Amino acid sequence: MKVDVLLGLQWGDEGKGKIVDVLAPRYNVVARFQGGPNAGHTLEFDGIKHVLHQIPSGIFRNDIQNVIGNGVVLDPIVFKREIENLAQYNLDLFSNLFVSKKASLILPTHALLDAAYERSKGESKIGSTLRGIGPTYQDKIARLGLRVGDVLSPNFADKYKKLVDAHKVILDFYQFDYASVLPQSEENFFTAIEFMKQFTLVDSEYLVNDALKNSQSVLAEGAQGSLLDIDFGSYPFVTSSTTMAAGACTGLGIAPSQVGEVFGIFKAYCTRVGSGPFPTELLEETGEKMRKEGREFGATTGRPRRCGWLDLPALKYTAMINGVTQLIMMKVDVLTIFDTIRVCTHYRLADGTLTDQLPYDLCDADVTPVYRDFEGWQQSLDGIYDFDAIPSQLVEYVKFLEAELNLPITFISTGPDREALISREISAELN
Repeated sequence: MKVDVLLGLQWGDEGKGKIVDVLAPRYNVVARFQGGPNAGHTLEFDGIKHVLHQIPSGIFRNDIQNVIGNGVVLDPIVFKREIENLAQYNLDLFSNLFVSKKASLILPTHALLDAAYERSKGESKIGSTLRGIGPTYQDKIARLGLRVGDVLSPNFADKYKKLVDAHKVILDFYQFDYASVLPQSEENFFTAIEFMKQFTLVDSEYLVNDALKNSQSVLAEGAQGSLLDIDFGSYPFVTSSTTMAAGACTGLGIAPSQVGEVFGIFKAYCTRVGSGPFPTELLEETGEKMRKEGREFGATTGRPRRCGWLDLPALKYTAMINGVTQLIMMKVDVLTIFDTIRVCTHYRLADGTLTDQLPYDLCDADVTPVYRDFEGWQQSLDGIYDFDAIPSQLVEYVKFLEAELNLPITFISTGPDREALISREISAELN
C-alpha cells in the first residue's frame, strides 16, 4: 500500500478538513504530518460545524486510526480543549487517537515569544496567528525543544524550566511583560500534560510503516497551504514547516517511494489571511462580496480573509512542486453570485514581459495579473451531485482549468456540508 497525501495548493483555508472527512472511509489511518494549532480544519455534517486544530479530520469515523505525527507542533492546552469539545459525540478517542512521541511541544512561553517577535517587527509583521508555532519550530531546529515523549521523563519539570528560563532572557530583551500571564498559563499547561498522558503516545513512524506493511491504507493530512511553505512559499510571509507533499515523508517517517496519490485542494478563487503578497487580491466591493458569500473568516483566528480571483501561475507552481495527481476544487457555489468570473492566466512584469511562472520574490516583484473572463453560471448548485447536471458555464470553467493544469478535477465542492460534493468519473478525454 501507499500513503496518499492531501494538501492545500494556495495560502491555506482551502477546505482540507471537509475532504479528509469525505475520503476517510477509504482509509485505515489518517495522519497529520505538520503544522499545529494555527490550522483550522472545518467539517460540517448533520447541521453541525466542527473546527479541528490539531486532531486529524478522520476523528469522526470510529473505525479509523488517527495519528498526530512527529512533524506536528502540539499545544497540550489546545489538545485538551479539543478533546473535551469532542466528548459530546461519543467518539472512542482513547482507542483511535495516537500521538507521536517525537512531535514538538508548544510551551506557554512560545506563544509569548511569538507575540514579542511580531510586535518588534512593527509594520513589517508577518501576520502570525500568535499560537507559538514559529518559536517552537525554531527551538526544534536549534535542538533546544521539548517533545511529547519528554513528558514521560522523570525530570521533565527540570527540562521545562531550563527551556523556559532561556525564553525569559529573550522576553526580557524585548521588554515583554510575561509575569502577569505566565503563572496561569503554566498551571493550565501542566494540567493539560497530565491529561495528554492518558492517550496512547507512540513511535508513530513505526505505526504508519507497520500499517503499510499490513496492507492498510494511509491518508496524510496537511495543514496550511503550499504557498505558505517555508522554502517555496511567499517568504518571509510563510509558516514554519514544510507544507508540501515532501513534508509527509519527514513529518511521518515514510520513504518518498511510499507516496501514492497526491490530492491537491484549491478554492475556485483565492484567499489569504495575514500579511504578504497577493497579486489577484480584490480590494473593493467585489472582494467584500466574495468574503461575505464565502464566509471567509479564519477558523482559528476569526480574522477576515483577503479575497481575490483564481491565480493560475501560483496554482501551476504548487501543483508542480507537489507532484499533484488529482485536483479538488472547493467553494464553486460562492462564485454563483457573479456575472463574470475572472482567472489570472499570466503575470505582466515591469518590463512588459508575460510569464506564467512565479517570480523568485513575489514580495518585491512588480507583477500585474493578466485575466481571462468567463461567464458566470448564476444558478444554485444545491442538490446537484452529478457533473452532467451542472450549468454549462461551470463546465467550461472546469474544463479550462483542467486543460491549463493538465490534471483532472475529481471532486467539486458545492457547499460546506459533507454531502455537498460532486464526485467525477474522469473519462479518457480529460487525461
